[in-house]
Amino acid sequence: MIFGIPAETKIGEHRIALTPESARELTIRKQTVLIQSCAGTGSGYNDDAYRKAGCQIANTADEVWGTADLIVKVKEPQSSEYDLIRKDSALFTFLHLAADLPLANTLLEKSVLGIAYETVTDTDIRFPILAPMSAIAGQLAIHAAGHHLQRAHGGLGKLLSRIQGAPGSEVGVIGAGTVGQNSARLALANGANVTLINDTQNRLNQFVSNNEQFCNSLKTLMSTTDSVEESAINADVVIGAVYSPGRRPPVLLKQDQIAKMQQGSVLVDVAVDQGGCFETTHATTYENPTYTVNGVVHYAVANMPGAVPKTATAALSNATLPYLISIAEKGIINALKIDQGFASGVNTHKGKPNDPGLAAIMGVTPTQFAA
Repeated sequence: MIFGIPAETKIGEHRIALTPESARELTIRKQTVLIQSCAGTGSGYNDDAYRKAGCQIANTADEVWGTADLIVKVKEPQSSEYDLIRKDSALFTFLHLAADLPLANTLLEKSVLGIAYETVTDTDIRFPILAPMSAIAGQLAIHAAGHHLQRAHGGLGKLLSRIQGAPGSEVGVIGAGTVGQNSARLALANGANVTLINDTQNRLNQFVSNNEQFCNSLKTLMSTTDSVEESAINADVVIGAVYSPGRRPPVLLKQDQIAKMQQGSVLVDVAVDQGGCFETTHATTYENPTYTVNGVVHYAVANMPGAVPKTATAALSNATLPYLISIAEKGIINALKIDQGFASGVNTHKGKPNDPGLAAIMGVTPTQFAA
């Protein structure tokens, strides 16, 4: 089998789908790994590192897309790549199709087997491939918030952390999954006061029990319209950290509610990849990461882990490797057939949407994956 790794084309994306170490695990199993030249540069891996791992180097993206049995990427194909996608091909990457119907339609029209990292599940970690990227994004959200709270960057001029003689910032985190817990924990460790909001009590209880040292700075609330609005109005920073598998997330703050927030406060919408959880959200890039609505700074970079490609590439590659080894040893279809959690990653197959969330958005009945 030929595994194809093209260079990422999304603006500000410096990750690569496989480290040389992970690629080596495929080549020693007699698989061909075709890497586009310079695809690993942004993550600190040159072509020679991949050659030493037994990989072949392709000069162009066309060669990778046109040759590989399975394309393995980091981010969803960009519109400039649609023509490179072969009919009846296979793709393993973050897809986020609920927020990208043009891509969804392209994959369906070309009968692509589209396996989305973000909907793969297992019995131990709910979303084993998404989880490490969510952890990174949750921490980066706090770094971004602290930066943009500074007056020079449009914020109200307040330090995120607490120092002697001055209180720490008020941080509201909506969602207590992997993103939210990482954001809340880092904010607390920096001395901020955190209000963590979630729609189930068990996640809140778990977080409190694991972070008892911060009990004086932590408040938890069940998610209601009033609790979300009140927290936002009183906050210096609000982190949107909700995730709805295969679907657009719910809108948790509408524009009239955001208008009640402090001038210079900061909204960070980590859910932007799925369409965003604030009514005023639209995707931004690292080149132009923020915009202001009603005096509130919005940060909505759609590929946040791309800012730390060394860390993110290693974490992502380790998360996907067991699935790639299974494909190498059993073939794509058999690997999916024997692993129900892996098969839950199938979003498109044989021209039909398999993911329930995507099917609901498209107004059709989802088709269960079958070979």
